This record gives sequence, structure tokens and C-alpha cells, in this order.
Amino acid sequence: MGSQAAINRHADYDRLQKFLERIDRGEKIEADDWMPDDYRHQLIKLIAMHAVSEIMGALPEKEWVPKAPTLHRKLAIMAKVQDEVGHGQLLLRVAEDLAAPLGKTREDLLNDLFSGSLKFHNVFHMSAPTWADAGIIGWLVDGAAIITQTMSLDSSYAPYARALLRITAEEKFHMQHGESVILALAEGTKQQRQMLQEALNRWWQALLMFFGPPENGKISSNQQINMRYKIRTQTNEELRQAFFTKYVPHIRHIGLTIPDETMHYDEAAGVWHYQQPDWDEFKRIVSGHGPKSRERLLLRKMSYEDAKWVRDALLIHQRSAS
Repeated sequence: MGSQAAINRHADYDRLQKFLERIDRGEKIEADDWMPDDYRHQLIKLIAMHAVSEIMGALPEKEWVPKAPTLHRKLAIMAKVQDEVGHGQLLLRVAEDLAAPLGKTREDLLNDLFSGSLKFHNVFHMSAPTWADAGIIGWLVDGAAIITQTMSLDSSYAPYARALLRITAEEKFHMQHGESVILALAEGTKQQRQMLQEALNRWWQALLMFFGPPENGKISSNQQINMRYKIRTQTNEELRQAFFTKYVPHIRHIGLTIPDETMHYDEAAGVWHYQQPDWDEFKRIVSGHGPKSRERLLLRKMSYEDAKWVRDALLIHQRSAS
């Protein structure tokens, strides 16, 4: 028995080395390829979180479909909501393929969301009380998402990279929609500009938190695994710095004030210095204790349960067709 166990360990080590060589050569991994357990688990965690964040991210803007100021704006934000839910379903399909060998289904992944074991992005736990908030979500939240997703376009996992090609293309339209809303308000009345500034103030901390805590000289084990396997290529802080470089000048250009008096660009170091958000608050939010966490999870769960008859009917049709 001992010699057989040693043979198995050697075979597993050999397969892992060959897998890493494929990664280092820039080869892409497909769903039916052999992969290490930690690679599979990291992908499921990342892609499932991305999927449910797309779905939950539709809810703050869904609230504004009937309240948007013009018919044009209503149609635009309704199309955006439909896209976000579609992104979630596409990503769930990718996650489902990875989870199937572990005996997990799409329904299991969604139940993980409802139970709290599968988290979604901090920004979608927040409230959106004004039309300016909807603009901030479209411009800056989707802008932050594009920066993260663009990094993952070269992911070593081919199905995720392919899904992101479509998602990032559509997110660019979403960002332009948000920018259009923001510019209209910035060029509007004094009250509209004030509403816009107040929305930025509300969202600034959440935007800083979007990329996750900084490394402070030590990259987390999750990030180390993801970067070794080329699931991701940049750290949380590198992504946040890219966001600042792209958006801080634009925010200031349209006359808004960054709600951080310490923020400045260090030319010598090539980095933005800024006030750290409350990372303990970040942990509370993503664990389901944000301003709208409970309300939005209940709404999502109710919608899922109400649509059960549709899923059941589809399963019956599939079985009869086969």
C-alpha cells in the first residue's frame, strides 16, 4: 500500500509539473482538461462570485427603470439591466462546468449565494437613492469592473476568457451610458451638480473597496495561487492604481471634488496616495451586513423561487426530447 501511495504521489506531481509548464507556455486550459484541485477551486470561487455579482448588480439599477427621467433613459437602463443578468447566466454556465465534477450544480451555486457562503461585490450591497447614483454605478463601478475584467481576458482558463470577451465589450457600452448620465448632470443645474457630488461622496469608499484590500508588502495566498496559475496577472493594489490613473483626472475635469483631501499623485514613485477605507467595514458589507444586503438577497431569492416552475418545465421538455 505504501509503495502504491508513493507511486500515486509521484504521478500527481508529474501531472502538476506538466500543467504548470502548459501555463508558463501561455497555453489555455479547457473544461475537460486535467487540472489541479486548487486551480479548479480557485476558478469556481472567482467565476461564481463574478456571476452572482453581475446578477445582484442589476438590482440597484433595476430600481431606476421606472424612475429614470426620460423614456430614452428608461430604455437604456432597462437594456443595461438585461445585459447584466445575461452576463451572470453566462458566467454561471462556466462555473457550472467546473463545479460538475465535484457534484455541484447551478442550483447549488445560487443556494450558496442565498445562504451567504458565496459572496458578491461590496458595491452591490449599497443603496442608490438618486438618479446620480445610477450614473455613478454605470460610469465608475462598471469602469472599475472593466479594469478587472480586462486583466482576466488573458486568463489561463479558456472558457472564462471567452466569456469575458463578450462581457467586456458590453460593459464598455454600460460605462458610456453612465458617463452620459454623469455629464448631463454635471452640465445641468446647481441642484443637479450638487446631487452628483453627493452621489460621488457616497460611493467613493465603496469604489476604493471594489478591488479588495491592499497587499501591504504581502500578497495573500489566494492571490499567489491565482497569479501562479495565471488566473490573474495584477494585484488588488495595481488594479486600484490603474483605476485612479484612468478616472481621477476625468472626475476632476468635470468639476467634481474627490472626497479625499489627501489624494495626490506621487510623480517620483509613480503611485497615487490616498486615504484607506475602513477595511473592517468592507468585511462586514461583503458578509451580508451592508445597507441593502438583506433586502436584495431576499428579492433575488424570491425571484428565483417564483421562477421555479419555468426551470421545471424546461427540464421536463429536455427529458422528453432526449
